[in-house]
Formats: sequence, C-alpha cells, structure tokens
Amino acid sequence: MAAFVDRVVVHVAAGNGGHGVASVHREKYKPLGGPDGGNGGNGGDVVLEVDPNVHTLLDFHHRPHQKAGNGRPGAGSHRHGANGEERVLRVPEGTVVSVDGEVVADLVGAGTRVVLAQGGKGGLGNAALANPRRKAPGFALLGEPGEAFDAVLELKSVADVGLVGFPSAGKSSLIAAMSAARPKIADYPFTTLVPNLGVVRAGDTVFTMADVPGLIPGAATGKGLGLQFLRHVERCAVLVHVVDMATLEPGRDPETDIDALTRELAEYGGDELDLVGRLRVAVLNKIDVPDGRELVDLVRPALEARGLRVFPVSAATGEGLDALGYALAAAVEEYRAALPAPEPARVTIVPRAVDDSGFTVTAEDEDTFVVRGAKPERWVRQTDFSNDEAVGYLADRLNRLGVEEELTRLGAQEGDTVVIGDVAFDFQPSLPAGTPLAEETAGLGGRGTDSRIDAPHRVRAAERLAAKKARRVPYEVTDTWTDEELPGEELPADDPTGEDEA
Repeated sequence: MAAFVDRVVVHVAAGNGGHGVASVHREKYKPLGGPDGGNGGNGGDVVLEVDPNVHTLLDFHHRPHQKAGNGRPGAGSHRHGANGEERVLRVPEGTVVSVDGEVVADLVGAGTRVVLAQGGKGGLGNAALANPRRKAPGFALLGEPGEAFDAVLELKSVADVGLVGFPSAGKSSLIAAMSAARPKIADYPFTTLVPNLGVVRAGDTVFTMADVPGLIPGAATGKGLGLQFLRHVERCAVLVHVVDMATLEPGRDPETDIDALTRELAEYGGDELDLVGRLRVAVLNKIDVPDGRELVDLVRPALEARGLRVFPVSAATGEGLDALGYALAAAVEEYRAALPAPEPARVTIVPRAVDDSGFTVTAEDEDTFVVRGAKPERWVRQTDFSNDEAVGYLADRLNRLGVEEELTRLGAQEGDTVVIGDVAFDFQPSLPAGTPLAEETAGLGGRGTDSRIDAPHRVRAAERLAAKKARRVPYEVTDTWTDEELPGEELPADDPTGEDEA
C-alpha cells in the first residue's frame, strides 16, 4: 500500500443551494395573510486548508470524491433553510492545485485557506419576491447547483536545501546524520522511493533539507524515479550536488556525474526555474573509504573552477558535517534576506465598465441565438419552468436587462431559438408589463394587462367573485299561472271537477 502520495486527482462537488418556498400565511379570520415563504440555504463550499501536521496526499488517494453539504429548502412562516456544511480538505504545505491544466492555487503557509468549489446560492422564497406590484407571488426561485469538477493536487515540498545526486550517493545518509529524520538506508540503488525531509539547526539558523530519489541520465524524460519527484526541488533556495567518491561503476567520476545531473536539471527546469543557477555546493561524500581523500584532492580544483563550493564529508563518521551545515545556513540566510518584504493582503475592487451590459448575444446561425452571461444563466437555473408565473418573472428580468432589445437589434424574429445556459426558448417579442407602447402614447389605448396573466386558462379574481355571488342569489317566483295555464292532462268534459272518479 502506498505510504507517500504527492499527486492525486480529486473529484470535488460543492453543495447545492436549497429551494425557496411559495407559501401564504393562513390563520383564523386571516385566510390570505400574505406571502411568508422562506429562502433556501446556501450550499457548502469545498475549502482547501494548509495543515502543518499533514505531510502527504494519501487521504485523497483513498477517498478521491469530496462533497460538501447541500442547503436546506425554506419553509412557511418566514423560515429560511439552513446552509450546507462546508467540506475542509487539509493538505500539506506546498500543495499546488490545477483545474483543466491551469494552476488556480499555490498553498504556502500554515493556515492558508482557499475556496476550491463554490456552493450554490439558495433560492428566494415568495416573501422575498413580493413587491407593490406583485403582492402575493405564487412562485419561488430554485436553488443553484454547486460547482463540481476534477482538480489535480500536486505536492511540491517546501525545503530550503535540496540534495540531488546519483542513486546510492549517500543523500539519505546525509539527512539522517544532520537531522532527526530517519529515512530508509541500504546498500543498493534506488533505496529512496519517496522524498525525505529533515530539519537542520546550524547556530541560530534553522532550515529544512530535502532529497529526491536518485537521478540518472534521462531522468527529465521519464527514466528512473527522478522525473516523478523533481518537483520537490523546485522551491529550494540552494541545491547541493552529492557526489559518491566510492563508486566503482565504469565511466563514472565526480565531474561526469555533475555534468550529467546539470543536464537533467536544465532540461527539466529550463530558463523559467533556473535550477542550474541554484547549484552552489558540491558535497564529496564517503571520504572515509580507501583512496577517498586522494580523490578529493584530484577533483577539487576542477569543481571550484565551476564556481562550486566543495565540502568533503563522511556521513558515516560525521567528518565535515558541521562546516557543511554552517555554509548551507549562510546561503539560506542570504536567500531569505533577498526576498521582498511580505505585503499585507489587500482587497481590490474593480468597478464594472460603463459599457458592460453583463451579457452577450451571439448569432450561431440564421435562426439560433445564444445568450451568455452570469446573470441570465443564473436566472435560468433558478427558474421553475413548471410555473407560468415564474416563467413570466424570468421574462421580465431578461427584458429589463436588455436581452430582448439586443436580440431584436441582431435581427431575431418571432419563433427563432434563443439558448440561455442549458435551456432553449422560442423567441416571442414582448415588452414588460407597464411599458408604454406606441399606440398608448398616440392615444389609441395601451397594454393595460399582461398577456401571460390574462391567458384563458387562468381564472381572474373578479370572475371567481362574480361566480360566487351568482350562487348566492335566492330563487324568486316572478310569474303566476291561471287554472287554464296549469300543465297536465285535460279533464273529461262531463265531469270537469273529477268527482265521479272519486
């Protein structure tokens, strides 16, 4: 089972917003007490937070699906729904977050938080939609869905000093000798399978030291394990060549090793990272082996001619480690002093442009138009299309925004297809209720009513009242009949009274 994971794909889903509710207050003697539908709660966010106690992305390797809580729907009596619970993902320092190949967050510093996926907004209830013209809305807005996508989390260790070298050069032994870290150490290549991190104290300076699995020629193109873990040296202030003075492989010597590693770092980092420019120190390890010190005297002049500071050490006996520690501490302090002073976080408010309408209309073909924009797409998601009044409210909002005017300007005709978000409409030009028409301004009568409300399928309040009054009118006899006009069979002529039958 994997114990160290530095790259994972996480499927994040923020919570959906709760729906608003359409409700009317009712109590004795108050059959129509006004709208009292509450708003839906907001969906929970998916948040990333740097935790100093977390050192790997292993948790997300086993649980890649992370979802926040949904907002609760509203209720009557002005009761709003509860907000969904946010999902906090605790990640190690140095985590880089990418979505669709674009870096969206670089998390450095304990306690740093960033919202990765935004929860959906809750829908408004009919109490919040009431206004002087629409005193009792018979609809409410739906909650918005939360954001959902795949995010790539990559861990780039935050270390001051990075150790690079061929396999079995003694990098892990060096960290174990200079810090309290206890990495795996053995006498075969590629013993180190994951990066190791150790804390080193030299005088008053404390710095971190990291190593990566051994590099070999071709590591930058995928050979060995180097390419997989080279990201962990990208943030290092100082890179250290660890050279094996006891290697017995043919064709290898300290100078050729450094040349090979320099090529790999240059190919991986390029001019942007400039990893080669951070190579300042060469550590000649294993000088305690036979002929090790003689070999140091042979290669030292050539390495110093390259501009490298040479430190002969022995991780096994501890020789030369103190001088190396103080030299690295001085280089780290120099780097830290050159960093710009941190600026306090400022909130920048960018005003909207004067000519920004908040939406765009594009003619896809002769009879299809696509409307794009945050507002119209959000309004469509919030609309309950099974409610005619809600659809009318959406049409009024779009008209006030200027969508219909822009469609008309682009040549849209009645019956053309208009696409907003995931919904397609048939374009039916109409002006919002209350807008004077040309006939009205000319004295020929005005709109007066809204065709959506005066549709034949909707019974008006006046009609219901008239029908109720008609049912309460008492029956009255207005005409009288004479005996000759009484209905029924005619009596016999010899007995007009019918007494003989009795």
